Amino acid sequence: MAFYDRTEAGAKLGEALKTYAGRDPVVLALPRGGLPVAAEAAKALHAPLDIVLVRKIGVPWQPELAMGAIADGPSVVTVRNEGVIAMAAVTPGEFDRQRDLALAELDRRRTLYRHGRSHIDVAGKTAIVVDDGVATGATMRAALMAVRAGRPKAVVMAVPVASPDALDALAQDADAIVCLESHPHFPGVGAFYGVFDQLSDERVFAILDRFAPAKAAAPEAPRPGPPAPP
Repeated sequence: MAFYDRTEAGAKLGEALKTYAGRDPVVLALPRGGLPVAAEAAKALHAPLDIVLVRKIGVPWQPELAMGAIADGPSVVTVRNEGVIAMAAVTPGEFDRQRDLALAELDRRRTLYRHGRSHIDVAGKTAIVVDDGVATGATMRAALMAVRAGRPKAVVMAVPVASPDALDALAQDADAIVCLESHPHFPGVGAFYGVFDQLSDERVFAILDRFAPAKAAAPEAPRPGPPAPP
């Protein structure tokens, strides 16, 4: 076990990211699991927090095995994991059907998580993309590509733990990578946490609301002047 929970991992990641504090950072989380980690990083950097909507495309008969991913952006980004597709002998039709299911879930989450919440513009800023860990890298690659389309001045990938293969594969997609731990024997992200619970939508809302920009105070009504002389 490397971390007790995502909050502890996020606090440690925030310390490692402090060199970016003066570089106009924006922290972008992959929900749901990346959000508690990203919240601690945003707190350490005094940076705004937003989300990158992503969805894994799982092998039909083994949904946890990613054969690709999609991410929301100016246009939807699709990433294919050709090695997994070939190994699992997934046909083009089967890939497209699973991608359509992922798109439907992405639409649901967009409606749910974006409702009434403004999107942070990353143009010209340092975009720090955070998840709770990276195993194969397909989902993170889609997120990095989607964020890059927003024209930030730099894209930084930041995770508490990742497999060496994923770090090598993602090096070309980020301008910098901050990873606290990398283990050659990588059974899965959850294996490196003592508590690795599923986040509810309500907890996602609570974190996003905590970091929502403060609303400007309404202008004070003018005070009535003295009565006019008779």
